[in-house]
Amino acid sequence: MVRRLEQGADQEEIRKAGATAAVVDASFSVAEGETFVVMGLSGSGKSTLIRMINGLLTPSAGHVYVDDEEITGMPPKALRDVRQQRMSMVFQHFALLPHRTVLDNAGYGLRIKGMDNAEIDKHAREALAMVGLEGWEQRYPQQLSGGMRQRVGLARALAAQTDVLLMDEAFSALDPLIKREMQDQLLSLNARLGKTIIFITHDLNEAMRLGDRIAVMRAGRIVQIGTSEQILNEPADDYVARFVQDVDRSRVLTAASICEECTALKADVSPDEALSMMHRHDTDRLFVSDGGRRLLGMLSAADCEQALRDGHSVVREAVVAVDDPVDGSTPMNALFARMSRHPVPLPVIDDEQRLVGVITPGKVFEALSREPHAESVGAPAAVKEASVSDV
Repeated sequence: MVRRLEQGADQEEIRKAGATAAVVDASFSVAEGETFVVMGLSGSGKSTLIRMINGLLTPSAGHVYVDDEEITGMPPKALRDVRQQRMSMVFQHFALLPHRTVLDNAGYGLRIKGMDNAEIDKHAREALAMVGLEGWEQRYPQQLSGGMRQRVGLARALAAQTDVLLMDEAFSALDPLIKREMQDQLLSLNARLGKTIIFITHDLNEAMRLGDRIAVMRAGRIVQIGTSEQILNEPADDYVARFVQDVDRSRVLTAASICEECTALKADVSPDEALSMMHRHDTDRLFVSDGGRRLLGMLSAADCEQALRDGHSVVREAVVAVDDPVDGSTPMNALFARMSRHPVPLPVIDDEQRLVGVITPGKVFEALSREPHAESVGAPAAVKEASVSDV
């Protein structure tokens, strides 16, 4: 069947021959510390994919590597060692042992490794504290809510101290409010721990909230890999475009992705030069940056005129600090209240406090009203880059 697929047979032909091609030509790599989300509808092949990654299923063709070591075809004992030492799994339906306490469940993976009881107790308690279950150690799974049981499953994976977490529809059985709390907790935990996560979901909003990158699967094939913004703005085909058409864009798009170019003054220009630049750009204020594009503040025409009257040769002394610049990672929906308080364009900065652009009401309306359009299948999504021109 593999050869028939390589020769161009489609899924329907394979089905008629009595076989199912669950995953076809899926190739990707996941960076250390990355949350890589695989999403698709039921039957798209995503759960089969994660079972090949952890060695529960052996691919008919192709290879799986963990830290450059191939696990495809490993002897059973070596494969068990990989699962115990490098990869932990969080399941959709918790997979807790009902006759064991919360503490015992959290430390179960360590017990299988043969760790001594004192170390098991220490690491299990630490993991339970991480997920907010301190004080629940002696309860049993049936005494917990669904969300709490999933926290135990997550604690078990964290206690194992593996670098890789595999999460198969881990939150899909939870109520919406509990699901969001678990998503928040996962984001918070991984900001501290830096685990490499492969997260399987059929929920596009969940994928876009959690994933550094997302792989969209259809009929066993990965049709697009990209960031949330790339998939939302540049879907690879009509299938992906239909998937994202009802997504709340304001929750996905960030300030950095919608900001527009701006001209920034250097702090050592004269007041006359600054006024001339404002006139050319038909504005009464500009942002000011240093030689490394780090934001220093804002300068208005009135400030420039006062600097002239005060005899200043450069505008540095007249710059007014910006109290609340916008971090580029800020979701667009968090900007609305801020824009209502600050009618001027909002400066957008990166992690190094460098000015990358400005947010205007026009750019927000444009981003909200934009219709996603499909590119040719397999085409790379365009990445928008804002720029700043220093004067």
